[in-house]
Amino acid sequence: MTAVDPRAAARTSYPAPLPTDPAPHEASGPSVRDVIKAYVGLTKPRIIELLLITTVPVMFLAAGGVPGLGVVAATLLGGILASGSANTINCVLDRDIDEQMRRTRRRPLPRHAVSPRSATIFGVVLGVLATIELGLLVNWLSAGLALAANLFYVFGYTMVLKRRTVQNIVWGGIAGCFPTLIGWTAVTNELAWTPIVLFGVVFFWTPPHTWSLAMRYREDYASVDVPMLPVVATPVATARQIVAYSVVMVITSIALWPVADTGFVYPLAAVALGVVFLREAFALLARAHTGAEGAALRPMRLFHFSNIYLALLFIAAAIDPLVR
Repeated sequence: MTAVDPRAAARTSYPAPLPTDPAPHEASGPSVRDVIKAYVGLTKPRIIELLLITTVPVMFLAAGGVPGLGVVAATLLGGILASGSANTINCVLDRDIDEQMRRTRRRPLPRHAVSPRSATIFGVVLGVLATIELGLLVNWLSAGLALAANLFYVFGYTMVLKRRTVQNIVWGGIAGCFPTLIGWTAVTNELAWTPIVLFGVVFFWTPPHTWSLAMRYREDYASVDVPMLPVVATPVATARQIVAYSVVMVITSIALWPVADTGFVYPLAAVALGVVFLREAFALLARAHTGAEGAALRPMRLFHFSNIYLALLFIAAAIDPLVR
């Protein structure tokens, strides 16, 4: 009697396993949640938050107190749509360099989560909706200012300035200053010196804010030939420029006190926050003088505080008319 190899019997006793079915998400493609998340990512929500921080407080100043809830809601919605439109189209135009930079390679277009054509349509639709919504529910002056900001950001900054001049963020940052004007005109339907001064605060705040980030990611910008100041200048030269803009920013912020005839809350906040901002700017310059570069400069200290500075300064501007 021939012995049977149990291993051979095991091999012949059972049918070969069937191919494994693909997982449900692999068969059906991205989920609705993933698609929504990708489109939201195109709008750069963190930038939108920053812009809204400079819009609503100005409405309190313009109203001399609490503005109407309806106009605040309509202005916020229009601002979200307008900013989302500009940021989306910026993502489309910058998708080639975003794919190469560490800081941006996880954005929806470099990951191919959204097609350029779909993103472009999405951005244009948001822009049209923003203009119509602001025009019908707020006023056409605010709508026109929002449209002008979008066009300048897309054509002026993204398409012309960003890859051609070291002054890219200085002049390109103008688009980010428009929310101060939009917030004021949403309440008053006219311009005045108060929002123009706040426009100046954001204008002079933008270079220190952006250049400190660019110092941390200098290699990223250099690898895609975007001539941000830290790419073409030494850390010391960049830090000196940051200090210079910071000084002018603080002076401009204090100038709002006599121009807007504010109470005591705003000037106290402007001085206190300005002192801390200048301390961080001069500390960055001191570290640059030691020969430190990149992360050793700790430029993100100034970058993170710059966000806090702007938020608290504008919150103080909103609180001031409430306690006078």
